[in-house]
Amino acid sequence: MIAIDFTEEDVEAFDYERYHHPHPRVQRKMEALWLKSQGLPHHQITRLTGISPNTLRAYLRQYQTGGIDALKHLNYTPQESELMAHQTTIEDYFRANPVATIKRVDNECDSKSLKEAVAKIYELTGIQRSESRVR
Repeated sequence: MIAIDFTEEDVEAFDYERYHHPHPRVQRKMEALWLKSQGLPHHQITRLTGISPNTLRAYLRQYQTGGIDALKHLNYTPQESELMAHQTTIEDYFRANPVATIKRVDNECDSKSLKEAVAKIYELTGIQRSESRVR
């Protein structure tokens, strides 16, 4: 178990940030550290927050090395879709020429409308996407 002496200011910051930080992953980190500051054992913290013991240890090490600011840093970059480069073109086209409503009938989508949208996106961008991704 990692032993940490938390300052009162940090405990107050954990309590605030676990509800008010704009990113849910940072909120989860703050919740885990707040629970740790309340004296809960690691197995309870991981159960309550839904994180693994290794993740909890990583959060605690982040805090030890960089304080609360280190916990707010997110170490990932989301993968960007190839279609993002064509976003304006696609949006402009479908605003001007909407496909028929894709209705669900007996858990089936109107495949004609969906196929039309798939074909038009391919025609506009040269990028093929499945019907489920276009839906």
